[in-house]
Amino acid sequence: MSRDWARVDGIDLLRGVSIVLVMMNHVNMRLLFADVPYLVGLPKQVAYTIAWNGQFAVQMFFVISGYLITSTSMRRWGGPATLDVKGFYRLRVARIAPLFLLLLAVLSGLHLAHVGGFVVSAKTGGLGGALVAALTFHVGYLEATRDYLPPNWDILWSLSVEEMFYLFFPLVARVLRKRWLLAALLGLFLAAGPFARMKAFNPNEVWREYSYLGGMDGIAFGCLTAMWLAGRRLSRVWVYGLAGAAIVVFCLGDSLQGYKWGLGRTGLFFSLFAVGVSLVIAAASQSGWKAPRVFAPLLMLGQRSYEIYLTHMFVVLGLFALFVRWGKPLRGVPLLFVAVIVCAGVLGWGVAVLFAEPMNRWIRKGERGVGVALPQVD
Repeated sequence: MSRDWARVDGIDLLRGVSIVLVMMNHVNMRLLFADVPYLVGLPKQVAYTIAWNGQFAVQMFFVISGYLITSTSMRRWGGPATLDVKGFYRLRVARIAPLFLLLLAVLSGLHLAHVGGFVVSAKTGGLGGALVAALTFHVGYLEATRDYLPPNWDILWSLSVEEMFYLFFPLVARVLRKRWLLAALLGLFLAAGPFARMKAFNPNEVWREYSYLGGMDGIAFGCLTAMWLAGRRLSRVWVYGLAGAAIVVFCLGDSLQGYKWGLGRTGLFFSLFAVGVSLVIAAASQSGWKAPRVFAPLLMLGQRSYEIYLTHMFVVLGLFALFVRWGKPLRGVPLLFVAVIVCAGVLGWGVAVLFAEPMNRWIRKGERGVGVALPQVD
């Protein structure tokens, strides 16, 4: 594989869609908690598509992450036997740690200042318990066994799943050494994922959404997609793209039918969705497709999706507080959704340009080839 770090528009668009769905889901939750009946009169499927696709969005993030990190690792080091463990961890720290640690510092300060909506309850272990959970990547487990953390802490459950996977990924790759052995292990994650999401095997409702295995199969799908594409040129790329897009559109736009078919009950809905996302990624990465200018805002959101994800709840809570102060007008709900997306995008862009990316480059200073461009890795 070539050492080409050029961004892939199709992948950035997927990430843009994902972060928009996440933000809409979190605005929706605030509206429902405040008894704002904004969904009254809408067809049930439309309401689900608008407001309840946050979990699908996170699964999309997982698949994309697995693909990008595996493809980047193969470009750098070739394969499992030659993967540089120290270099892998250095890249992860450079990308994730600066903003993550800054966020924890800000949240700790808000907790100590007793700012409403940011105080961690004693039931969940207080500030110390939240910090330990975040730094040892078990936020989801903490919430499943105790109680939900404040919103800005709660979103860290997905980061816990992702980073726990990558904590062991390079070590396992070096031990197994053979690509087929690594693929076989990743296949076990694919098989275990649906069971982790099934009520029959996992009665804890929170843990069904936040469990490691319930999210790691998405990462494994992405990893396997990168391994499958390595050194391969697909013919009729458009067929893969159309098939993947059809699956993604079905999962997001006709989810009620999917649940009627038992895809949710069996834990296979997210597996099907991951297949669709993987096919779209395969087509996007090999087609060289460039997005029309009309998609520029969505591309920007996708390119800054990590920064937006970690900071968007500040915008959601702040703008929602203004919405409540203005009397919760129903006509203001569409404006609230748009304002959150725009303001969170601006905040994420500012954080990325002014802090996260400079810190990323500083940590990686001296790495061969880093002066040209940062790889598209999340």
